[in-house]
Amino acid sequence: MTTTAVPPDLLDRVRGTLALTGAEPTPAHVAAALRADGTVCGDAMVLAVVTALRREALGAGPLDSLLAEPGVTDILVNGPDEVYIDRGRGLEFVAIRTGDEQAIRRLATRLAAAAGRRLDDSTPYVDVRLSDGTRFHAVLAPIAAPGTCLSLRVPSRKVFTLDDLIAAGSLPEAGAAIMHDLLDSRVAFLISGGTGTGKTTLLNSLLSMTNPAERLVLVEDANELRPDHPHVVRLEARPPNVEGAGEISLRDLVRQALRMRPDRLVVGEVRGAEVVDLLTALNTGHEGGCGTIHANSASDIPARLEALGALAGLSPTAIHSQAASALHAVIHLTRTPTGHRRIAEIHTLTKPPNGPLTTHPAVTFHPNNTLTVHPPAHRFTTIPPTPNSPAPIGTVPPTTQPTPAQPPGVNAPAPHLVSPATTPSPTAGAA
Repeated sequence: MTTTAVPPDLLDRVRGTLALTGAEPTPAHVAAALRADGTVCGDAMVLAVVTALRREALGAGPLDSLLAEPGVTDILVNGPDEVYIDRGRGLEFVAIRTGDEQAIRRLATRLAAAAGRRLDDSTPYVDVRLSDGTRFHAVLAPIAAPGTCLSLRVPSRKVFTLDDLIAAGSLPEAGAAIMHDLLDSRVAFLISGGTGTGKTTLLNSLLSMTNPAERLVLVEDANELRPDHPHVVRLEARPPNVEGAGEISLRDLVRQALRMRPDRLVVGEVRGAEVVDLLTALNTGHEGGCGTIHANSASDIPARLEALGALAGLSPTAIHSQAASALHAVIHLTRTPTGHRRIAEIHTLTKPPNGPLTTHPAVTFHPNNTLTVHPPAHRFTTIPPTPNSPAPIGTVPPTTQPTPAQPPGVNAPAPHLVSPATTPSPTAGAA
């Protein structure tokens, strides 16, 4: 079905006429405005003008069609008629008319107002969640150049299973058993990675796999997690209003969540002083807690936690000690220049009595869809280490036993090079 294009100048004249009369953009009122303008057009043009005006008033204007397109994860507007989208393969330019700078500014102001926030020259930027769950960020010109910039993070309309991640090349087939073991062992873990690496997607998948009898309490800055699970309670932070009052922080909500009998406490994104309350909770018997965190690699997690702990006034020594006893694993994701997202590695966290918190590789996921299991993986999986995989310095290897058969896809040397390997002790139920 062909959509009738509406000339921008015609749309501006009709908009102005309706604004002067205070009329709603109904077909009758639009037809009358077109007649008053001296424009002769058919029913198709009248309906196209009505649709365009209603999108401006109620939806995301010219971006509505992109928001409805399956597979779109991000929409970026860099001023008039410069729009990029990400379908999971990297950014690509799309030819779409957004209108002039004033049109983009009106759209940004209206979307912010619909979320209860103010956006004007005195407050030229905003970060809110729209009613459909889309994360909306805007910076007005001239602070932003070449014009008002909009960023929309579109929530996934589908909860991906591990089979979906395997089919997409994000997880080796042999890695599914390790993910199941990690959940069943009820260890506390973080999912790390950069922006757009798929942290929320993976966390959604893992939470959907948890025992249906468990109660999940989710604490988020914006409601992005939507696990396919029968017992989910969501707590969402609230920014301060125009007067600076009414703020409800993630830290407040983490404390409230502890009183709600969670079987798993989940913090959607750990990025501030709430890390202290999360670690405190995980140190007081709340097993299986998890969340996401921005980091360049799994080995950078101690430094990242140290920086976040400083926001709450904790010393590096204190945050290292808390994290060592509270967290057990870090799953790190990466994204290639072509936009391909994949799980890169899992690390465990340890702290010697007089040393800092460190991480050790437990599982390495290779780009060729194979993986290597290292000895520290015994903390959360019964799958034995890959033969000849080195143990981290300072660790004591588990009891030596004959090597069980490796799952398909787990790297192993040629048969004549296989030597007796160590078998980890099961840790199901350990925290």
